[in-house]
Order: sequence, then C-alpha cells, then structure tokens
Amino acid sequence: MPRTHFLSPDRVHYRWNNTLEPVLEVDPGDTVVYDLRDVADNQITPRSTSADLLRLDRERIYPLGGPVLVRGARPGDVLEVEILDLHTRGWGWSAVMVGSGLLPDDFAEPYLHIWDLSAGDYTHMRPDIRIPLDPFLGTMGVAPAEAGAFRVMPPGCFGGNLDCRHLTRGATLLLPVQVEGALFSCGDAHAAQGDGEVCVTGIECPMHAALRFNLPRGRSIPEPQFITPGPLTSRYDGKGYYATMGVHPDLMEAARNALRHMIDHMVHAYRMSREEAYVLSSVVVDLKITEVVDRPNWVVSAYLPLAIFQE
Repeated sequence: MPRTHFLSPDRVHYRWNNTLEPVLEVDPGDTVVYDLRDVADNQITPRSTSADLLRLDRERIYPLGGPVLVRGARPGDVLEVEILDLHTRGWGWSAVMVGSGLLPDDFAEPYLHIWDLSAGDYTHMRPDIRIPLDPFLGTMGVAPAEAGAFRVMPPGCFGGNLDCRHLTRGATLLLPVQVEGALFSCGDAHAAQGDGEVCVTGIECPMHAALRFNLPRGRSIPEPQFITPGPLTSRYDGKGYYATMGVHPDLMEAARNALRHMIDHMVHAYRMSREEAYVLSSVVVDLKITEVVDRPNWVVSAYLPLAIFQE
C-alpha cells in the first residue's frame, strides 16, 4: 500500500551532488510531506530590514529538502512528481538584491518588502494592490549525472531552479532520472511570482508541501516537462492587461527594455517608487516572447494584470 512520509525542516542540503546520502527512501506511489525553509534559510524574518540583505551568508542560500531516494528509479526513467498540496506559513519577503536580477545595473541599493500571507488567498502590497497567492516550489529536481557539488542556481536538464510559476497544486512535473534512485530534492518556495522572476525573488516564504512520486514506464524525456490541471492565469485575467514591449536584436536586451518600460509605467500610473515597481514586476508581471522570427529584431512583452489594482 502507498505510504505517507514526513520530512522535517532540518534535513536539508545546499548543493546538487549525486553522492549525498538520501534522508528518506520511498516506493513509487508514496507521498512525502515537506516542511520547507525559505530560500534564505531563515536569515530573513518578518522583522528584517533592507540592510539585512547585505549580511546574507550566501553559502546558506537555497536549503533543499532531501534528497529522497525513489526505489526502482534508474537513469533514463521518468520521475513523475504530483503536487498534491502547497500552503504558506503566514509570511514572505521579496527583495531587490544588488547586482542581481534582470536589471543588475539599474538599482544600486538593496530593498526589502515583507508580505503578510496570513489571509491565505491574497496578499496586499498596499491597500489598493491585492495579489492572488498561487504557491509553488521554485526548485524541484533530481541529482545530476555529473560528479561534483553544484550550486542550486542555475537549472539543468535534471530540473532544479526552474522557477516555473505554473507548478502549483494539481500540476505534475516530469523529470529525466540521471542516477540510481533519482535522489529528488526541492525548496525555494514562492507564494506568487510572475514569469521571469525579474528581480530574482518572487514572494519567498517557508512552506508546507505534499508531493507524490511515480515511475511511469515505457518512456524517456531529455529535459523537464509538466502538466497543468487547468487554465494558467484565471485569477489574473478578469480585467485585462497593460503590456510594454522591448524590441532588440538581443533577446535578453529586449526583455530588459520591456521591463524598464513597465517599471516606468507603474511609477507614473500608480505613484510607486522604482524599487516597489521592480519588486511588483517580479511578483505579478509575465514576460512573454512575442516573436523570434523577424530577424534581426526580436520582441519581448511584459504583461501587467490590471485585476490586482483595487478601486
């Protein structure tokens, strides 16, 4: 019979490494319930200030729960991860980290915003800006095939720091197994995030998660794939979007320009600081590739959901 296992928050690691001993062994069909720390490993609290961002111990970033060994998983198999439940633990944070994000040269000072997540379904940046919560895990992956210890960021064919905001409750992530037992780990929980995570943080938070593991036989995949249970943005679509465009022969510069234009729009239209607009962009604005066929210029658009703004 399938079993449910519980993994405590002290069973973490900070690097991908296929020689790590598993902290738990499960069978296909089993569920693991995680109690996950936030991405800064409790170094940010609801009482923190922007100055605390400059004192972060970078060696403690990305504490991952695991690794979990799935019995019978072999290289070439697919590990199916069903996301059964996700819920936050009442608070979160977002930040402008100096020298990071999509606009590392545009912001010279750190900025921290603490979020109250206790209402469950929504949080407010200010009374007239209400943001739906769509919890997900920014990092889910199996141990890579390559020997050695690797930082959690960036992602790879094994999964990892994918930051896919659509891996919410009811979704299924498919990962190509790289080593015996798969050695799955997860963390980097977000309460909400826009496609792009442009300032390098969504709403970071501690989180409870329940994941079920399966090994569908008879197929192999080269890189991660996923299935969603329904529409992707139904909680944002009701009032339409304001979109800005970046047009440039370099796709990354097109993305940066679309974001810069969006920040300028929000500063002027909603009377917020540039730092607030940058953080809000990371939490709710979706970057989309509009076209990549009309060389020499490509187009990236930034979509701001108008439903977050209250009367």
